[in-house]
Amino acid sequence: MKLWIRKLAVTAVTILTFGTIVPQLPVELDKDIKDVKDIKENSGLSNQNDHLLIDGIEPIEHEDESEEQSWQTLAPTITDYEKLISSFTAYSLRQAEQQSMMKFGESIGNVIGDEFKQVILPKIEEAISEFAEKVGEDDLRQLAITEKPASGLGEKIFHIYHDKTGKDLMRFHVRRDHPPKEGYWFNFHYHTYEDQFMTHHDLGSIYWDKNTPPHWS
Repeated sequence: MKLWIRKLAVTAVTILTFGTIVPQLPVELDKDIKDVKDIKENSGLSNQNDHLLIDGIEPIEHEDESEEQSWQTLAPTITDYEKLISSFTAYSLRQAEQQSMMKFGESIGNVIGDEFKQVILPKIEEAISEFAEKVGEDDLRQLAITEKPASGLGEKIFHIYHDKTGKDLMRFHVRRDHPPKEGYWFNFHYHTYEDQFMTHHDLGSIYWDKNTPPHWS
């Protein structure tokens, strides 16, 4: 009888105070909501991202992932010849670094990458700049750079070629040298069309190790 009266009293109070009394949340749920609120306040996130936090996913900031323009797209926008030379050199240098890192792969790049950028890349830049100054303006606008370094034991890093004729003009390579009792070295060099790619223009060498280096990626 007492239990029946207690239930009736609770029901009556609920009806009379409907909308004015907030029911007590379970301890666990109340704690979770408080934690979410604290995270939002501490991180400074706006209300529009609340559902992401509740779902356990933080908002992601996306950077511009658009690819760099090709030289054929960029060249027509440059009217000054000196600017054309410097722009092609800068463009080629970025490509040289990208193609080299692609060729090295992680296993080799992690070992020689920094030295390559500090020692070899500046010499590549100098060689390309000197080459660009010799090329006529019309031909300079038609140049292109290969995008597939040789894998395995191939020497090719990248070639600069004439887009209309398809003929190579400069070839940048890396060779594995193994002098007796000196371990393995990577020798960087280039060849040009001026002597049918016969002359070996040295850019420098980077020491690897006494052990045989892995194949190029």
